[in-house]
Amino acid sequence: MKFGAIMQACRERAGLSQEQLADKLHRTQACISKYENDHKIPDVPTLVKWAEATGAREVVVAFIYGMDGLTMIQSLLRIAGV
Repeated sequence: MKFGAIMQACRERAGLSQEQLADKLHRTQACISKYENDHKIPDVPTLVKWAEATGAREVVVAFIYGMDGLTMIQSLLRIAGV
């Protein structure tokens, strides 16, 4: 699984649209879409800001430490009540 799907799940869990997140990160909506579709890889400062804006610091840490993406998506959906 690519990281873009995890980034999208974090954004959706936070209740943010791509446009809202783009405003928070000082990026365009198109840029956010590219991250979420794995057409562009965020740099570390952007990834940290993304985690802060979406309240998903634990997800970034889990991914860096090797937790598989499917487990993270399932956890995010469970937390969101889906």
